[in-house]
Amino acid sequence: MFVKPNRILIFGAGVIGSAYAIKFIEAGIDVTIFARSNRFETLKENGLHYNEKGVVKSLKVKVIDTLENDDVYDFILVTVRYDQSESALLALKDNQSKNIVTMTNNSIGFSAWLDMVGERLLPAFPGIGGQIKDGILYARFPPKILVGAMFGEISGLVTERVENLAQLFKTAKLPYAINKDMKAYLITHSVSDIALVGALHFENKIIDEKTARTRKTAHRITFTLKMYLRAIQKAGVAINPSIFKIVLKCPDLILDLFFMMWLRTNMVKDMLKPDFAINANNEIVKLNNDLLKFLSQNDVTL
Repeated sequence: MFVKPNRILIFGAGVIGSAYAIKFIEAGIDVTIFARSNRFETLKENGLHYNEKGVVKSLKVKVIDTLENDDVYDFILVTVRYDQSESALLALKDNQSKNIVTMTNNSIGFSAWLDMVGERLLPAFPGIGGQIKDGILYARFPPKILVGAMFGEISGLVTERVENLAQLFKTAKLPYAINKDMKAYLITHSVSDIALVGALHFENKIIDEKTARTRKTAHRITFTLKMYLRAIQKAGVAINPSIFKIVLKCPDLILDLFFMMWLRTNMVKDMLKPDFAINANNEIVKLNNDLLKFLSQNDVTL
């Protein structure tokens, strides 16, 4: 029996979208990238440049900067930052593709997104990090034994499209897990990002590397993380994944020491670079504002 190959659109050509494009293309999946401005021109003319074990490689990619409403894909993976998510979904509102996978944080729930794209929405979260430096992608993929991408229906049901998306990740040899409470997962993850990434900014300024490594910065992470985890619990959100429950039971001193070690990693060093830090801060500000709005709607104050 002939099985129609999947046709994928990756909406967003940053680190996450580019990294997924590479893996899916290498697995023989039909992938198109939606990009804008300079990124579109670079990908169109030069292909996708990426670092693999110290060697810079180039991959020819299909790239568009305009999406017609009748240009239909099996899955559209939206790989933009949270502060760009609404504009991205508005751009996809009239496209006829049936499955729109939002691979980003969400700290307030799905009502606004559902208003824009309806039941086509399939919430997810990527398991990839990294940076694009001088036009070259340096991607960080988790070890195969660790959970990578997370996705699932808002209803918690394991539907045919969830299984089809899982098969795509299997084909590309990308780690993933199906989560039956994506709202709780994304809100919990947003709390984590607000505490961790937010600590690298103070009074709307990027802190320096020396300040980042201090106990004071580490404790700010500990305090914020515990405060928000307790708050979302009061708002009726299950902590998901449940490993974050350990944070609430762990003494501040131990958490401070753990975060001091994290603050000394190369990951954090990269996160302090202006290009990354400014964009990350924009996302964290919106995540935090929306989370406070969500808590207020559920009669929880900090």
